[in-house]
Amino acid sequence: MTSGLTGHGRTVHPALAEFKKYVKYWDLCLMLAPVIAYFIIFKYIPMGGIVIAFKDYKLGLGISGSMWVGFENFIQAFQTRFFIRSIRNTLIISLYKLAVGFPSPIVLALLLNEVRHSAYKRVVQTISYLPHFLSWVIMAGILTQLLSPNNGAVNALLKNWFGRKESISFLLDNRYFRGTAVVSDVWKGVGWGSILYLATISSIDPTLYEAAICDGASRPQRVRYITLPCIMPTITIMLILNLGSILDAGFDQILNLYSSAVYETGDIIDTYVYRVGLVDWNYKLSTAIGLFKNLIGFMLVVTTNAIAKRISGNGIW
Repeated sequence: MTSGLTGHGRTVHPALAEFKKYVKYWDLCLMLAPVIAYFIIFKYIPMGGIVIAFKDYKLGLGISGSMWVGFENFIQAFQTRFFIRSIRNTLIISLYKLAVGFPSPIVLALLLNEVRHSAYKRVVQTISYLPHFLSWVIMAGILTQLLSPNNGAVNALLKNWFGRKESISFLLDNRYFRGTAVVSDVWKGVGWGSILYLATISSIDPTLYEAAICDGASRPQRVRYITLPCIMPTITIMLILNLGSILDAGFDQILNLYSSAVYETGDIIDTYVYRVGLVDWNYKLSTAIGLFKNLIGFMLVVTTNAIAKRISGNGIW
């Protein structure tokens, strides 16, 4: 089927017309090429390895030569006590991070938006953004020094100011590791996460605030009845994305902070997959666990998006 007319009255196929658009803007397409290549090479091509989860994979035989075993690897994973423990730890840490870390950038953005002293505002923004640009390797070194039970600044503060007698091993005690992981994650990401909300707030029509001021609305009332409703679509989308990645409890962070002493409360799915796959060389089991995790994440994104659209009318698609 053809549609559209050229200058000479001839019809043009829609696909050809679309191709001509890309040819016309070839320079922009060329700029997009590295991004497309990245996703193809590192995201789509590796998906072929998913079949390992359904095979008795032997490194010498390769993927095609290994025997097909169906769901046996998944059954084996669910019968492993350490896998069940990693699921429990992942959900607990992720829910803690969601409860504390998700509203923190919103609150920071609302507070910064109310600051009228521009120099002070820039200083606070710079300080809050800085941890984001440090890798978890560096952050782990900083936290190890700050939280050291021997001469760490935090324990010294607890002893000198609050009269605590014994030091706390924040990174080696199961009672404190999860809380340490959550607080350090919020510290690292709260400033960077607030940028999106600040950008959304800056796009709000200022006449709304002027009208509210004329009506005698206080600052808290302007935040409640103007700012929050206007940024609610952004909050909804970010909540959907966060719920979809609830099984991503922070591999880089946990791997650099935890040790065998806190496996009971700190070993998450990603670190367990890392040990099973790259340390124990059990690729079939690690692939099965990784595939299970991704399927759950996909279902969470779809479900959360459907619920959000039904409640608020906002969603990703």
